[in-house]
Amino acid sequence: MSVPTPKIRVSFICTIPSAVVTQALAQAGADAVVIDQEHGAIGPENLHAMIASTAGTNCRPVVRVGKRDEAMVKLALDMGAAGIVFPQVNTAQEATECVAMTRYPPRGRRGFGPFIGHSRWGVSFQDYLPKLGDTVVCNILIETKAAIDNIEAICAVEGISVLVLAPLDLSVELGCPGQFDNPVFLEAVERFERATTAAQVPKSTLAATEQQVQSAIERGYATVGLGFDVLLLKNAAATAIGWARQSAI
Repeated sequence: MSVPTPKIRVSFICTIPSAVVTQALAQAGADAVVIDQEHGAIGPENLHAMIASTAGTNCRPVVRVGKRDEAMVKLALDMGAAGIVFPQVNTAQEATECVAMTRYPPRGRRGFGPFIGHSRWGVSFQDYLPKLGDTVVCNILIETKAAIDNIEAICAVEGISVLVLAPLDLSVELGCPGQFDNPVFLEAVERFERATTAAQVPKSTLAATEQQVQSAIERGYATVGLGFDVLLLKNAAATAIGWARQSAI
């Protein structure tokens, strides 16, 4: 009798300020979209529309904020985001601060004001806190040498939903940009995987190919990011243009 392959959740990173693109990815079956305010062209005027465009699907909209800024976190959550992805977290203390920004008192310090966001989830304003207040996810990016050096302590922080290994940033920080087979990079990844597995903290990473997805499943990752919307669009366009150019020869 064969053992079923464990299910892995998939997401896409949205850098294009478009509710249409976000909706298409959500409708395609993504478990989550990461609306990227750190590296994407997304301002507050597009944020709500992109979050709202996931309504009617099983896709959860989370927002990667530009920095650990309480005002950015509050805005994203009050627009209806299901959670926050925090960049540049290097220590357990910084991770603890991130958790506090996503939790209402007494567990944290999030201000109450989901006047807009409650509608995304089909609940009344009065029901938002009791029904959704404890469901907000707090995802932490691990993308620096300092974060790897402190990974065991970060794993011990209560309230972290997922620790996200960011291979591009981490490889740059370690002096081997894009060299994912470099021993220095591999050693950092092994330490990350060892620590998260021991602490039973869910982990996530990027996986751009079917082989990388399968490898992530085998190594115990709970979620994979399948790519950036703008790069997926550009690569698909380049492929289609190639077909046309070849047929014209």
